[in-house]
Amino acid sequence: MSKRKFKAETKQLLDLMIHSIYTHKEIFLRELISNASDALDKQRFKTLTADGGTTDGEELAINISLDKETKTLTISDNGIGMTQDEVVENIGTIAKSGSREFFEKLKDAKEHSAADELIGRFGVGFYSAFMVADSVTLLTKSVDCEKGVKWESAGDGSYTIDEYELEERGTIIILHLHEDAIKDLNLLDNQEIQRLVKRYSDFITSPIKMDFTIEKPEEKDDDGKVVQEAATEIENRTLNSMKPIWKRNKSDVTDEEYTEFFKQGFSEWEDPADVVHINGEGAVEFTALIFLPGKAPMDYYSSQFERGLKLYSRSVFIMEKCKELLPEYLGFIKGLVDSPDFTLNISREVLQHDRQLAVIAKNIEKKVLRALSKMLKNDREKYIVFWKEFGRALKAGVYAEYGANKEKLQDLLLFESNKSESVTTLAEYVERMPEGQQEIYYAPGKDKASIDAMPQMEKLKEKEYEVLYFTDKIDEFTSVTLAEYKEKKLRSIAGSDLNLDTEEEKKEHEEKLKETKEENKGLLEKMKELLKDKVSDVEISDRLTTSPVCLVSKGEGFSLNMEQVLAEANMGGMPVPKAQKVLELNPNHQIFSILNGLYDKGEEGESLLAVYAELLYGQSLLIEGLPLDNPAEIAHKMVDIMVSADKK
Repeated sequence: MSKRKFKAETKQLLDLMIHSIYTHKEIFLRELISNASDALDKQRFKTLTADGGTTDGEELAINISLDKETKTLTISDNGIGMTQDEVVENIGTIAKSGSREFFEKLKDAKEHSAADELIGRFGVGFYSAFMVADSVTLLTKSVDCEKGVKWESAGDGSYTIDEYELEERGTIIILHLHEDAIKDLNLLDNQEIQRLVKRYSDFITSPIKMDFTIEKPEEKDDDGKVVQEAATEIENRTLNSMKPIWKRNKSDVTDEEYTEFFKQGFSEWEDPADVVHINGEGAVEFTALIFLPGKAPMDYYSSQFERGLKLYSRSVFIMEKCKELLPEYLGFIKGLVDSPDFTLNISREVLQHDRQLAVIAKNIEKKVLRALSKMLKNDREKYIVFWKEFGRALKAGVYAEYGANKEKLQDLLLFESNKSESVTTLAEYVERMPEGQQEIYYAPGKDKASIDAMPQMEKLKEKEYEVLYFTDKIDEFTSVTLAEYKEKKLRSIAGSDLNLDTEEEKKEHEEKLKETKEENKGLLEKMKELLKDKVSDVEISDRLTTSPVCLVSKGEGFSLNMEQVLAEANMGGMPVPKAQKVLELNPNHQIFSILNGLYDKGEEGESLLAVYAELLYGQSLLIEGLPLDNPAEIAHKMVDIMVSADKK
């Protein structure tokens, strides 16, 4: 026997489990049953492989037993079991990541009486046993080992582990209940255990069994003669219905049952945003139970996240995460698919080329998008909450696969704007467009405040045009793929060819703008020469009203914002495409007159003109939220200008 200490974060977790106050300590039973069910599923799956052994027709089940004399509650299963190394890895430490966040959320949740909802989410369900037990004994034997393992702990920061003789494969967990749990939760009462199983684990697909003691009274005939002595019998009952919830009629399943199944089956802690129950008939017969989660997983937007639905054939578990059933942009979906058309020995290689699977995936995608559209139309606030969690995934879906999904997703997109109190769809934007506006305008930026301060916004504000705020880094990439909506082109206000004038205004302004450009041709060429390594052109602006200068990207190519986003994300150091920068000058600003004055002085004013050009370029970079090429040089030039002004 060896005695070991828990790792630091596990000991801290045990302290919280034992000493903190929880709303529903009874959820320990749900967690331990879920673990046992998982072990049974793994054993079923293992029997499908060539070296997985066989169950020889045995019933895979979970058994619960109570002992009032020893004050113990025992949960056992004949599932896959664990090796000693697996016990140390899974029980001796918190295997899942995010333990620090768990502790922080547990502390917050305690104050809101919702701590029990976090347990399943972080994969620490086993430790919930210490909420009701003074000590826990675990006996387990792996299908791959000759000997079993005995693990014990009193939740005091240490545990013992040793080999143990077990004849059968599986796991036995013995909880030595503390007095408060027995008194407050009545955990040694069969009826109470049956109630808890029915409430939390009714849809577990394996039978959950328990012995009940039945007292049979003495029976007498009409003459008073005893024909049956009083007797005590043991009746073994199955506590759960075992009928998969997805096989029941939708009209017979309550919202509460869907929610409980979602939380129990997928280790979720919040209610689902929506449920899609599909019964597919025709070329492929299948049933699908799809949940739109209310909260994004911690790792959802990371490369470690694995998407996929559980796959069953005639209620027999086949695969945990079948990613072929979901497009990548719907990877947040939780759920399962059950089809009699799949064989039990189906492999991932076969799935990748399976026509039936493609039919099911297409059907699921269509149903989910329809459900989202319905939510947006009928329950706007609920959809906004959903959008905050998963909107980026839908926007990525527009951009992915060369825009193949844009028609499906464009009406589900939401954006903030300067004319909407909350968020707006593209359809709502178009509906509000005033007469004369030809395009949909958007502004990429860090946040709403920085966008509102952009010089490029000045003329749009003057004309009272609506501008969509693109504050998510993926927004502009999405807009490039969309290109247009209902024949209205999406146009960045940071582009050089911004089309803000009506036809009448164009006629009025074009001649004047052409004349101004011609009059200042020399200054523009000189400025371009001075900034030749930084900008591709210097132009007269027709969009600025109060600001002296702004920086825009040329044409419809790569934008300044896209360059910045890719530069920030470029972990491999690969060359990043550069936007063609155009510096636009406001001909009505006082600084423009100063620039002209310096240009007119020829060589005498050229050195100062070069300084002003650098400063104006630096100012335009800062306004755009872009890094300065040489901050120290800009700072020195600003000081030189201030000193020169003071001398005058």
